[in-house]
Amino acid sequence: MPSCVGVGRWIVRIPECRSLKTKRSVIRGLRDRMRVRFRVSAAETGFQEDLQRAELTASLVASDYDLAEAVLSKLDNLVCSDPRVQVMERNLDVLRADRDLSLMERASQ
Repeated sequence: MPSCVGVGRWIVRIPECRSLKTKRSVIRGLRDRMRVRFRVSAAETGFQEDLQRAELTASLVASDYDLAEAVLSKLDNLVCSDPRVQVMERNLDVLRADRDLSLMERASQ
């Protein structure tokens, strides 16, 4: 059975934030909960200098499509349920290693 790669990306607004220190605390908390609860790689990937916006990206490798989709759904629930942030945009994708990743590799050449 081919492996799958799941990637979730969220752009969030942090309306109560008035300093980068506060923003980092909120984003670090979300990122660390993602990593600990779901054992995924997660990072702040955009808007680092914007006080009230952030982009979080998480990724995982799973043995099957349904598992990757389930973990991404739980990650989405985690982000969307955090009262400190408002989700402005989100994108959840599962790529099959045997099909989608080879297409990506060819497209980047």
